[in-house]
Amino acid sequence: MEGVLRLVTTRREKAEEARRLGFSVEHEPLELPEPQSIDPSEVAAHKARAAWERVREPVVVEDSGLSVAAWGGFPGALVKWMEKTVGLAGIARMLEPFPDRSATARCALCYFDGIRLVDALGECRGSIAPSPRGTAGFGWDALFIPDGEVRTFAEMTPAEKDVFSHRGRAWMVLGEKLGLKRRN
Repeated sequence: MEGVLRLVTTRREKAEEARRLGFSVEHEPLELPEPQSIDPSEVAAHKARAAWERVREPVVVEDSGLSVAAWGGFPGALVKWMEKTVGLAGIARMLEPFPDRSATARCALCYFDGIRLVDALGECRGSIAPSPRGTAGFGWDALFIPDGEVRTFAEMTPAEKDVFSHRGRAWMVLGEKLGLKRRN
């Protein structure tokens, strides 16, 4: 498959990351309805259909989540709402009573052309920092430390984050499934 993919998201940073990885994407900043689920794959599939209804062209949408082991996988895809209500420092404080700070960052990408739905999941295991650190990135990057690192995503350069990124891993899977040609 060749050409430019239409990535529907309100976060331009997600399109920038896909481009850094060599994928040709056009950013379409549309707000989409999100079902209330901790499963990013379920949310992405719902958003892909909604995005296609709006633009009537093939689309890619993404949803990510942060699954905290001590909380049984919560908040998952609902992490955005926790970030908005209690903030990153609040999330870190809520985890203080738990000795296990391990977490998994998950990214679900979904391509939909009106007929065919193709999904891809990328994961990165790590842990939650005791407090937010760093200024790069977006969302909960200041809390997540990938396994094998001492820095949060927000303390890394974009190129350093790309080595670990759950989003990057999802793009690689989607690229394979769709036969996408990456730029060098």
